[in-house]
Amino acid sequence: HLCLHTGEAAFERCKKGASAINSRTGQRKEVGEVRVVATAPSLHFVSKPELEELGVEVLGDSDEWERFKQVGDEVLHIELRKWADAIVVAPLSANTLAKMAFGMADSLLSCVLRAWDFSQPCVLAPAMNTAMWQHPVTAEKLDRVRQYGAVVVMPVAKKLACGDVGVGAMEKPALIVEEVVREMEKRGEGGGRQS
Repeated sequence: HLCLHTGEAAFERCKKGASAINSRTGQRKEVGEVRVVATAPSLHFVSKPELEELGVEVLGDSDEWERFKQVGDEVLHIELRKWADAIVVAPLSANTLAKMAFGMADSLLSCVLRAWDFSQPCVLAPAMNTAMWQHPVTAEKLDRVRQYGAVVVMPVAKKLACGDVGVGAMEKPALIVEEVVREMEKRGEGGGRQS
């Protein structure tokens, strides 16, 4: 089971990579089930219906509160933490990186990350403007999330969304999937956690 934050193009390729994860890790249990946690800014680039057309459940901030009415009801970010064998944040914005590094929990995605068990794979694929990537605070926050146990797939140089050319573009989804496979093999993943 894979909890994923992504845009449509990256998701399409990551979804295809789920079968690679299954075959490479030798899992008997299907680990290719994907749920997308969409932040409000990510929905500027891809809509919930577009992702749902790809056959995936898309969850957002409002889902957390629609499901919780009283004590004993499902707390979505905790349920996602229990369900997922791995979490992938692709692309990881400068904002989400800072929230993760500081332990902020003000959205469904940041709550899942705040509750994450780092004995399970957490793969981050940063994407931001070169000036933001090169800012000293970025390296500091990357060091912090690595100390938690997150694995960072470094961005690449190319023409960015703003038109600038430089380092800051998200790595190819196929290489991100390869990193997830490596992490799952290294940690001997064998299905969802029960804690």
